Amino acid sequence: MFQFVMTPEQIKLRDEVRGFAKSIPREYILDMDANKIKYPREYLQEAGRRNLIGLRVPKEYGGRGLQWEDDIIALEEICVNGYMFGCTYGVTGDVVPEALVHFGTEEQKKKYLPAICSAEKFAAECLTEPRGGSDFFGSTTYAAKDGDDFILNGQKRFIVGGEGADYFLVYAKSNPDGGPTNSMTCFMVEREMGVKTEYLYGLMGCRGGGTARVVFDNVRVPKENVIGEVNGAFPIFYQMMIPERFGTAAMTIGAARPALEIATDYSTKRKAFGKTINKFQGVSFKIADAVTKLDSCRSLMYMTARAVDSNAGDALCRRLVSEGKKFVTEQCWDAVNLCMQVMGGIGYTDIYPVEKILRDLRLSMIWVGSNEIMSLITQHEWYGERKRELKNNTKRNSEVDSVSAFDEDEKIYE
Repeated sequence: MFQFVMTPEQIKLRDEVRGFAKSIPREYILDMDANKIKYPREYLQEAGRRNLIGLRVPKEYGGRGLQWEDDIIALEEICVNGYMFGCTYGVTGDVVPEALVHFGTEEQKKKYLPAICSAEKFAAECLTEPRGGSDFFGSTTYAAKDGDDFILNGQKRFIVGGEGADYFLVYAKSNPDGGPTNSMTCFMVEREMGVKTEYLYGLMGCRGGGTARVVFDNVRVPKENVIGEVNGAFPIFYQMMIPERFGTAAMTIGAARPALEIATDYSTKRKAFGKTINKFQGVSFKIADAVTKLDSCRSLMYMTARAVDSNAGDALCRRLVSEGKKFVTEQCWDAVNLCMQVMGGIGYTDIYPVEKILRDLRLSMIWVGSNEIMSLITQHEWYGERKRELKNNTKRNSEVDSVSAFDEDEKIYE
């Protein structure tokens, strides 16, 4: 980690979270991967006891009142134990509280946030549906008005914490005739209102996080549980891109880091042709590439955290968050593959956890918006940014810096 950019308080936080990660028994990690643990309640409860959940939640609601620059330091350390530790931790402690802090009423904040931060209750976000994931506004989960209440019907799938969560942040279609900006409503739905977990998925990796299909069958939700405005989920969804995608990117670094450490140590012990394999450039250069990838990821994450914390502008933050999620998850995936290649055949076995790390990280490029969607957002925001630059005429027009720049016969666009 980049300790040189950290304040003394951030170094203390890092060491605190690092100590927490070290305290988790290896048996607990193995039991999650073996699906013996369906949802890591005990782990999250211990994090809550240490006041490590909801780091960015204001202190008056049970959090620590920190910023993203602090949060990403913690996320890297949290994920060293495995990607799903970060997924469950992030969903209940970063994602759902984000909606409450920014859009919840004072009553909602007081009711839900302290319980979440203490891990007395666990939270999950419900976005993806059986008929689609990236097409968020094509949701078929429907909320029908019934007096002062709403009746929810529909299903959400691949929900981390679907098995185990007490609170569900649910997006549902409430105005079928509306467009993207006025057709959806966000609700805080409590399990005891009648939420059912119908199916627990068998996953390639990232097991033990209660990833399930969640069913709403005539679930009655009072109007007091609407987050924000009725038919006003659009701004909430855009705000939630930050914890979902930025948090995902930041924690991926922590999940990949152990593979680099293991492969580095292995290369200084394993011998071939009479010397340790790190003496061969074919090996050591792979380690160098993996180090470069993780350091590049950290650089982008710290810069993005600074942009978000300083309110650098919605368009810029959306671009940085989106390109960061794509870049970091793909670079971490590449880094782990390089580490497995360094280790050779034994890296493909369960003698070392590199194969598990590889299985886990494949999710990072898919969930909370596929990387293709990240490219879609990045190009959209970039073209808009360039258009504004041209309009403002504040930069040098480099197009004219060539010999035949004004040859009109060559610059034909139609």
